[in-house]
Amino acid sequence: MAWRCAGVLKRMQDMLRRYPLVGRKPQRHPDYSRRVTKRSVGTRLEPLFLRLDRIAGGRKAGYTIPEEMREHPSTRRAFVAISWLLAVEVLLGIGAVVVAVVLATRGERVPWAVWMRSGVVLAMTVTLFYFSWRAERGYYWAYSRLRLFSKIFPVVTLVIAAIPGLYPLWMVTEQIVFSLILIGVSDYLSSDHMRTAFPKPS
Repeated sequence: MAWRCAGVLKRMQDMLRRYPLVGRKPQRHPDYSRRVTKRSVGTRLEPLFLRLDRIAGGRKAGYTIPEEMREHPSTRRAFVAISWLLAVEVLLGIGAVVVAVVLATRGERVPWAVWMRSGVVLAMTVTLFYFSWRAERGYYWAYSRLRLFSKIFPVVTLVIAAIPGLYPLWMVTEQIVFSLILIGVSDYLSSDHMRTAFPKPS
């Protein structure tokens, strides 16, 4: 009996030498769990995003452009540039809040309009980021809203900045830079290619 058990064990050892992966835990790419988590989170939140699309886009919220236009190199380059410009806008908004906080901690008077303006800029930039993200996924409503607001906001901002005594000089400068960047976003969105890629739904 003992020699039979010894023979079985020997054969099992031979099999393990021939097939070293048998009995081992499969190896996964280090980023596997991260990718799965991102996909699962995005999938779970997509119904919420679709509801927001419905509120912001109305009846045509579900209309998307063809995939070939969405994946076109010119379209992708435009949205990369727009994302960078909006990222600069966020930094400007955060910088304005930081300057206001530093001035307040030094005992200087910070007008209420400065705090209001700083909060509005951050909220507005986050909204534009959402529009840009949905437009990059091909939603026409997001493209049209982003294009419209990137034209309107600079005009409104410059008009308010021109009101004497409403904002300190540093914030007036920030608003001018903010407006120029949004004009750049509008320029990308209004190019011939982007208007062709996002035709108005009939």
